[in-house]
This record gives sequence, C-alpha cells and structure tokens, in this order.
Amino acid sequence: MRHPLDPELARALADLPVQDFADLAACRERSAGLAGDYDWSGRSDLTVRDVALDRGDGSILTVRVIAPVGADPDAPVLLSIHGGGFCLGHPRLDDSRNAELAARAGVVVVSPDYRLAPEHPYPAGLDDCHAALRWIVSGGLGRSRGRRIGVLGDSAGGGLAAALALRVRDEGEVELAAQFLLEPELDARLETESMIGGTDTPVWFLSNARRSWDFYLGGREPDGYASPALARSVAGLPRTYLAVNQVDPLRDEGLDYAARLLRAGVPTELHCWPGAFHGFTTIEHARLSRDALAELVRVVSGYLRAPGPA
Repeated sequence: MRHPLDPELARALADLPVQDFADLAACRERSAGLAGDYDWSGRSDLTVRDVALDRGDGSILTVRVIAPVGADPDAPVLLSIHGGGFCLGHPRLDDSRNAELAARAGVVVVSPDYRLAPEHPYPAGLDDCHAALRWIVSGGLGRSRGRRIGVLGDSAGGGLAAALALRVRDEGEVELAAQFLLEPELDARLETESMIGGTDTPVWFLSNARRSWDFYLGGREPDGYASPALARSVAGLPRTYLAVNQVDPLRDEGLDYAARLLRAGVPTELHCWPGAFHGFTTIEHARLSRDALAELVRVVSGYLRAPGPA
C-alpha cells in the first residue's frame, strides 16, 4: 500500500514497538509494559475504580469505570472496548483517551478486561463485553433508566463493538444510542484491496491480521457476530461514527461497512485520517492525533448527550 505518511507521524514511527504476532508472548510482554503509565494524581475532576463482576462460573470479569466527579445520575455511559488484535491489551492502555472522554464529553466510561484469544477464542471476548453492557443496563452504575448508552472500540475493539451492537439489536434487550468504531477490525476474509496490499504497512499488516483472526476464531468458521462484515443485515443499528486511516490494511473494510450502514438507512458519519497508519493516536503529541481526539470528544458528546437524527 503506497501512500505518503503524515510527516509528523512518520518521524514518530521509530519510537513505536513492532508487534509481530508470530511471537505473541513477546507482544504481550511489550503491551503489559505500556499499561499503567497514566498519571491519575492530577485528575481531581475524575474518579477511577475497578469493579469485579462474577461471570457466573466462578471467574471474575473486571471492568474499569472512569467518571466525572459529581456526574449526574443520568449521565450517558460509554462502553469502551480496547484493541489488541483480540489477543493482547488491557483497559489501562486506553486510560488517557478515556479520561479525556469522561472529562470533556461528560460521560461515564466503562472498559471491560475481556478474555483474550487464543486461550479464549470467540465468543469469549464478545460475551464479556456483553456481560459488561448487561451490568450497566441492570443498574451497576446506579440508576439506569433514562441513561443513553454508546459502545466504542478501537481496532479489534471496534470489531467487538460492532458485533455487540449487532447482537443486542437482534436480541432486543437494549437500544444503544450510538456506536463509535475506530479503525475497526471487521472482516475475517482479508480480501479487500487495502488488506491484500498491506504487507509492510506500519504497526498493522497482513500477516498479523491473518494470525489475529486465526487466534480469535480458534478453528471456527466466522459468522456475522465474529466478523461483522459478514452480517446479513446492518439495518436497525444505532447512529454510527466510523473512522479509518489512509495507510492501514483495515481501511477498506471500514469503508465498506460504512457504505453498508448508509445504504441501510443508519445515520452514519465517516472520517478517513489522511497519511495516518493504524494506531496513530498513540502518538498523542501529534497534530493529527490531537485532531482525532477532539473529533471523538465532539461526536461522543453530541451523540450521547442529545438525541440523534430519526
């Protein structure tokens, strides 16, 4: 995939670790080393706590809750699902972004520490995200009636967010106000032009994508909840913000999904970040990353704090 990188991002690229899923243990070790760096000492405007939920089989699902101090009991809730190719990551990796969303968009952010593949293949991760949503709906944060709830995910988390929106639409148990899909991993077929051409793209590339799906599916054939691009219908899904990056193998599957949403009549806002590669927002000082965060604050606040278009 030959596109020019944003110059500022290109200069910072050398500081990003190369995560090759051929050595998943090393990837996890590097990922664990990045967690917990956010300094909460200066955030007197926010509270952060980890809540243990019983999965019902004796195991525990932990969710991280970040809330504005003195938040209204009816404050909107954002279920934020971390990325990591379905195989690595932790909610703490998103502390910086989620803290800004809580403070600047006025939402309560809930992040599940979902089970990872390959030890826990599909549907374990999706089930955990669903359990976190049910906890919110059942009053885990206090009063639930009247709260607007959105789901957000980045990369594999974007795939899980899209899958969760499809599942709850089909089961009819809760009406989500919005979904926010950031550089989402949606299509297990790996047949788009950007994916086939993404053999040497920064951060995420075709061989990682293959291993990611192999780990996640665990030998199963993908269905529309595992791989949302395979969903028979996307009609009836909530208002959507979908962002892709120009220099990213996942670009075209995101564009295709947005087009399907638009054709199905789902109010959809699409943004493609020019010259950006997968995961570019981790370079927080870059202008494009600051713009992406400001854009995300805008849409989260706008979609969740006021009714969307009919």
